[in-house]
Amino acid sequence: MRGSCPQTLKGTMEETRDGGIADGEAMEPEGQKGSVEKRPEAREKWANKTEFLLSMAGEIIGLGNVWRFPYLCYKNGGGVFFIPYFIFLFFCGIPIFFLETALGQYTSEGGITAWRKICPMFEGVGVASQVIVIYLNIYYIVVLAWALFYLFNSFWSTLPWTSCDNYWNTVNCHNISVTYTGLHRPDTDWSFLYNETDKHDNYSMSFQNESEWPPFKVISPEQDYWFHRMLRVANSGGLGTVNADLAMCLLLAWVICYFCIFKGVKTTGKVWRDAGTQVFFSYAVCQGVLTALSSYNKYNNDCYKDCIALCILNSSTSIFAGFVVFSILGFMAHQLGLPMEDLASSGPGLAFIAYPRALSLLPGPQFWSVLFFFMVLLLGLDSQFVCVESLATALTDLFPGVLRKRRELLVLLIAVICFLLGLPFITKGGFHLFTVMDTYGPSGTNLLFIACFETIVVAWVYGANRFYDNIEDMIGYAPFPVLKYCWLFITPLICAATLLYNLLGSKSVSSADEFVPDWSYNLAPLLTVIPMVCIPIFLFISLGRGRDIITPSSDLKQLRPNSPRLTLFNRVIIKPQRSRHIQEDGEEKANKEHTSGV
Repeated sequence: MRGSCPQTLKGTMEETRDGGIADGEAMEPEGQKGSVEKRPEAREKWANKTEFLLSMAGEIIGLGNVWRFPYLCYKNGGGVFFIPYFIFLFFCGIPIFFLETALGQYTSEGGITAWRKICPMFEGVGVASQVIVIYLNIYYIVVLAWALFYLFNSFWSTLPWTSCDNYWNTVNCHNISVTYTGLHRPDTDWSFLYNETDKHDNYSMSFQNESEWPPFKVISPEQDYWFHRMLRVANSGGLGTVNADLAMCLLLAWVICYFCIFKGVKTTGKVWRDAGTQVFFSYAVCQGVLTALSSYNKYNNDCYKDCIALCILNSSTSIFAGFVVFSILGFMAHQLGLPMEDLASSGPGLAFIAYPRALSLLPGPQFWSVLFFFMVLLLGLDSQFVCVESLATALTDLFPGVLRKRRELLVLLIAVICFLLGLPFITKGGFHLFTVMDTYGPSGTNLLFIACFETIVVAWVYGANRFYDNIEDMIGYAPFPVLKYCWLFITPLICAATLLYNLLGSKSVSSADEFVPDWSYNLAPLLTVIPMVCIPIFLFISLGRGRDIITPSSDLKQLRPNSPRLTLFNRVIIKPQRSRHIQEDGEEKANKEHTSGV
């Protein structure tokens, strides 16, 4: 679970940054200083650094590490997947992770208003990221409902996914676990792996070498339980009815989530696309959540070192989880005499098949299953907390006077709406919908598109030099210079090239295409387009307003306001830009000097 919550700011003149005062007070007219009720409540801050680090770790280290990474790794060639993964990690994931974290800490704003403050014309970048968060709020918590379902069924005297003798099992279910007793002995006879009799048809499966296969598709009881008991996947072409038990699990997940956060933060092809998706998904970039969390930091927090430590921890967790899953899959493939492709074909449900299989082999499997699925629940809840928090923060920062005092109602409204929108995902055809949302919602296409704009806006519009000065002012030193060139060239070029290949390539193949009907793919263009159109829409709205569309907010502190915004090889690329209030103050001062001279 995350740490305790940041303290509410006290006093009407508490400093929020060097040389600044609390939000909403810098430009307050003299006659309104006593009207406290007319001002929005002061913004909260983390009580200490530990709370921020635990919250960030809880967001980025989640189900994506134990569920998505192993599946994508196997899907794209195993070890070769690490090549694009680490390229995206070092040249895209880490630079954008630090960019969003520093942006939130510098502006003390959520995922939308932070972009409005540094460049009003590109407020749509923040809006697009919140659309991604809405997607996640709707479908990500469904995985928690699955975890709760498995958790409750872990209390059976015999784990239900270890047997083929249940009403939901199909004729292809094949269980070898009954012969496990004593396999650790040196004199154990392993011939049963190559000579088994099917319990349904009494058909002898004698495959003396690995090239011979049974005449039907063998599936493990874990796979059978996943598809035909928990998901109850229907191939009728429609969604079907809601699974009542899963609906109750989904409701319970939302109830837990709400009561934990309602008080606020104080309580070269598809291999490359999938690598980018995993890095961006696991590191929670282009979603506004990093900006929201870091916006509660104190101005002088060293977010640079925080980001490095969190990135190392996150990727290490993903790689470790990958080794665990593949060691289990290799063991299962050897047991059943099946290729790895058949065992890994379950896609997002891979962790719900491989891990339960491993746990069933341990002494006292019920105990270990309860611990494991409780861990999965905690991992997912942390990420879900932050997704809801990011959306609530973005909305309260947009309308602070109205929503900051009604935060509990806002979070409740978000929870209720997202619960209702999540019900189609737990119908008999809901896994089809889940697969399409997972592939095309917070997908590589959307995240790559947003990432391109984030780096371009910060580096080329706001100015990489100016942003570096802001960071230096916050943490006391300039970060590694390579980051500047990543923001300027490397990151947008890699993201744009991968995005272009993705758009020009063939239709994406889902992990569960054999189960996904054609109708569900009709939603794919809509899921992809909605976040992307937010950026041009708000750009044209800003152009219609006409004035100060690229001028940063007047309350943002600038370390060197007269320095160029961007220099390359000692040449000025973008000249200095002074905020409007600085220009007006300078003009007022010049007028006073001229008047006094007269």
